[in-house]
Amino acid sequence: MHILIIEDDIDLGFALQQALKTEGVSSQWLRKASDAPMAAGLDVDCVLLDLSLPDGSGLDLLRRWRRSGISVPIIIITARSALADRLAGLDGGADDFVVKPFETAELISRIRAVQRRYARQASEIWTIGDLQIEPRSFVARLNGAELDLSPREFKLMMELAREPGVVVPKGTLAQRLEPLGDALDFGAIEVHISNLRRKIGAERIRTVRGIGYLIAP
Repeated sequence: MHILIIEDDIDLGFALQQALKTEGVSSQWLRKASDAPMAAGLDVDCVLLDLSLPDGSGLDLLRRWRRSGISVPIIIITARSALADRLAGLDGGADDFVVKPFETAELISRIRAVQRRYARQASEIWTIGDLQIEPRSFVARLNGAELDLSPREFKLMMELAREPGVVVPKGTLAQRLEPLGDALDFGAIEVHISNLRRKIGAERIRTVRGIGYLIAP
């Protein structure tokens, strides 16, 4: 999972990155609204967004993303606790609203909750037919038997499983598998897909020629 943090407070931003790293989650930290990517470049799993930024309003950024059709889960983190602020954030398209100060453990739990809703899963165990995935423990089972997957294969399966039946472009997979470095080579992705098919069943992963892959719902 890769998180975008937009927060101008240096201490909080650093603490969030450290807490996410402990949970095995990569992140990018920005401090200004002007540094935030446009809709086409917002390729992350979740956004933590402060409302009060030094060069603009986080709420304006949120609304702009939603008007552009971005469906990425967005959690507002802010010191504003008034009901009007919470309603404005949620009505503006936020998936959750967390008031500062907060415990990082609670925030991480909320990230997992919005991710489950985004993946249309009701529990910590994602179920796609007889395939079960436990994102927190990095375990996958097929018909109850634990699968022997490499870290890269597990992450690839997770990216496909977030939206079963929806095609994930090769370019998106390449970037998400290496969010903090150079995008993965397409040839390497094809090798990992081949290995994953061998382990979970070739019929579960379909190729959409010229675009990418999907996991059968």
